[in-house]
Amino acid sequence: MPSGAGFRRTGSRRHLPATGSAGSERGQEMTESVSQPPPASMSVVPPGAAVPPGAASAVPVTGTGAADVVVAAREGPKHRKPGREPGERSGGRQIGRRSWWGAVFATPHSLGLAIFTVLPIVASLIVSFMNWPMLGEHSWTGLDNYRQLFSDQTFWIVARNTVEYVVLYVPLNLVVSLGLAAWLTPRIRHRHVFRVLFFIPTITPLVANVVVWRMLYQPDGFIDATMQSTIGLNAPNFLADGTWAMFAVVAMSVWAGFGYNMLIFSAALDAVPDNQLEAAQIDGASAWQVFWRIKFPAISPSIFFATMMTLITSFQVFTQPFLLTKGGPGTETETLVQYIYNTGFQTQQLGLASAGAWVLFVIILGITAVQFLGQKRWVHYE
Repeated sequence: MPSGAGFRRTGSRRHLPATGSAGSERGQEMTESVSQPPPASMSVVPPGAAVPPGAASAVPVTGTGAADVVVAAREGPKHRKPGREPGERSGGRQIGRRSWWGAVFATPHSLGLAIFTVLPIVASLIVSFMNWPMLGEHSWTGLDNYRQLFSDQTFWIVARNTVEYVVLYVPLNLVVSLGLAAWLTPRIRHRHVFRVLFFIPTITPLVANVVVWRMLYQPDGFIDATMQSTIGLNAPNFLADGTWAMFAVVAMSVWAGFGYNMLIFSAALDAVPDNQLEAAQIDGASAWQVFWRIKFPAISPSIFFATMMTLITSFQVFTQPFLLTKGGPGTETETLVQYIYNTGFQTQQLGLASAGAWVLFVIILGITAVQFLGQKRWVHYE
């Protein structure tokens, strides 16, 4: 490198070359750039002066023909290190205090659940293995109650009646409620009024429903009069004929119970995306295809829920046949729950009644488990 093109350091100063016009021009440019005033965000401190508070650092900058200056970057106010403010409680103590208050508010409900649900369930399981009359001494019998239950012919008759009721009631309830929900589309005027009218039987007390339907089923009632005026035939005695008694109970139960599922299906159908329905109509799909290809898969979770709840409640049916036919004629409409009631409170065999209740519980639990395992094939959650 030529000697005129180099430079040497002396302390913190740079001695720029002075040979040639190019060197002088470069030196002048560097001197001007150093001597320019600092920006507004920078503070200039003379050498030896104290750095003002808040300045993070001071860097001496020198140049040819310029005094040494200290450029300090001015920062904002220092922030306090993260930590707990004076007098602030720790997070663990706050969580513990909230948990304590949560336990206080949950205690009444928990006590009610334990006293009126958990304890009776455990007690009934224990009683099912004992000879427990309403009055008298109690003794441990093991599985004798279950053996006696399965050897009783009446138990199998009422079990068959219960299955018959479930097979008739569940499909009819779901079909009627789903059909009405599909009919109550937004195009129907005053559909909210129809929803209220269809839901009234569900909230009407069953005793009132039974009174109305007993009047309809009488030999000289409305159904008999209608059949005589239209086809000239007398209606059968629905409540006294064993062939028609179960159908009469199922018809009243469907009328009194379809409103709940109808609201579930109606809300699910309203939630189906409109763009899917419009795309299907553009593609030329019929109303039947739109329902089974788009709407039914979209509302399948709601259908599954309604099916499960309807199955569980139908296996526990008691009020409708008990009030309408008293389980008759004979035992044609007697169900498992009515059999358990008669065994426990009429014959006063609480151990045998508890065994029947646990058999019914196992049946419902098994059917529920099968339904949950089979839902993967037809229920779509996306």
